[in-house]
Amino acid sequence: MSDPEGGPRTRAHIFLSGRVHGVAFRYFAQRWADSLAVTGWVRNLGDGRVEVLAEGEEESMDAFLARLAEGPRMARVEGFEVRREQATGEFRGFRIVY
Repeated sequence: MSDPEGGPRTRAHIFLSGRVHGVAFRYFAQRWADSLAVTGWVRNLGDGRVEVLAEGEEESMDAFLARLAEGPRMARVEGFEVRREQATGEFRGFRIVY
């Protein structure tokens, strides 16, 4: 799928583990997604991980994934699993799922 105003879009399903709860990780992800025109959502999982489903242009997604791997200042990302998928265009923005 291509963005009418940009290049080809990609989708990533991401699972992060480590110290990722209680450190404003979801807000960090939303802030970077918005700044990079990445769409999708982020949520905390009951097992202590954070899950992200995101779509964006290749270059923006690469930058977004790099930021997620770093995490916010108080986080410690120890596990970073990414599955690239076909973009669907289903998202209009990026939101935090509670």
